Amino acid sequence: MEAVELYHTEEALQRTVLVGVDTGAYDAEESMRELGELAKTAGAQTVGTVLQNLPVPNKATYIGPGKLKEVRELCGQTKAELAIFDDELSGAQIRNIEQALDIRVIDRTMLILDIFAQRALSREGKLQVELAQQKYMLPRLTGLGTELSRQGGGIGTRGPGETKLETDRRHIRRRIDSLQEELNSLAQRRERVRQRRKKNDVTTIAIVGYTNVGKSTLLNLLTDAGVLAKNQLFATLDPTARELRLPDGQTAVLIDTVGLIRRLPHQLVEAFRSTLEEAANADLILNVCDISSPDSAEQLEVTKSLLQDLGCGETPVLTVFNKTDLYQFQSMLTISEKSVFISAKENRGIDELLKMICEVLRAGTRRMRLRIPYRDGAFLDRLRRTGKIFSEQYEAEGTLVEANVDKKMLREAENYLAE
Repeated sequence: MEAVELYHTEEALQRTVLVGVDTGAYDAEESMRELGELAKTAGAQTVGTVLQNLPVPNKATYIGPGKLKEVRELCGQTKAELAIFDDELSGAQIRNIEQALDIRVIDRTMLILDIFAQRALSREGKLQVELAQQKYMLPRLTGLGTELSRQGGGIGTRGPGETKLETDRRHIRRRIDSLQEELNSLAQRRERVRQRRKKNDVTTIAIVGYTNVGKSTLLNLLTDAGVLAKNQLFATLDPTARELRLPDGQTAVLIDTVGLIRRLPHQLVEAFRSTLEEAANADLILNVCDISSPDSAEQLEVTKSLLQDLGCGETPVLTVFNKTDLYQFQSMLTISEKSVFISAKENRGIDELLKMICEVLRAGTRRMRLRIPYRDGAFLDRLRRTGKIFSEQYEAEGTLVEANVDKKMLREAENYLAE
């Protein structure tokens, strides 16, 4: 069965009630607001919200029996068709809640997986999403039982979940192994591309950050990439690489990566690891943040934490505060030295951004006077791409140049030092 198309009229949107539990472990109200944005992105119309304070979620029904009755009444009053819970539910919890509410129930992870299933366009992206869906489904087979057959269509039904009524654990494990094997093959291909870039001394810059902070808009502005850029969560999933010509003459490859979000399901982090590793192999990371968001400081921390998990501790990071056209003073925001303020939408601050990119990439470079034999023209070509040439003279023995040499080429450049 193909993915269900999103409805485009407000009357046809799935009427949805959002349910959460505040245990004090995180900002539950902000998480519920984000859940509403996710639901909207998936094609839902929120008609009610319920948040209960509990020390721990109820093991059987996530919320207490009294609150569950209240949610049932709310669903009846609002004619809700779907309830979305702001946490990851067990198969038994979903079954129990559905029996009590008499409508379909999905959790935060299912909702995000559904959005990813809509957004994935490339073969690798689709495989990554299906792998995450299968891993989510496997431990829930016992609890969900025949409820895995989501034949009715709608949010939370896309992908393998809607056609797996007869699926057993062995079949799912075989499918997981098959998906993993194919993704490993694609990851190896991606790694070969990275190695070719390194061999050719290609400078790479990775754009990372929270979802919907303007990464794709920035990529389009800098490189005319033509990537879909919408004011919605996870508008694009597949990484895009484009050539970027910098003001000092350097050429770099600018790579957009999948957006992040609070409590991103671990299945997705694992599935998209090869894509996110573009950042781990970059020469520079642009950490894009929506400065107009009241949660900009937390967004930066989410991104910083993931970069650390990916082993990017030694990679230079330039913080890019985007959406200054919507900016209001953020008292909790900590501004680092390596930061720049822009509005990608209004093309403001871009010259300063490019200037700072050049400065960060030049850090660790060395000004050298080299005499390069004509037979080694390939080295000179790489020097032109990755460094800055101040002077160039043609002599009998070769080309005499004075240039800023990139740190990756310093050892090789020492073979051509001119007297």
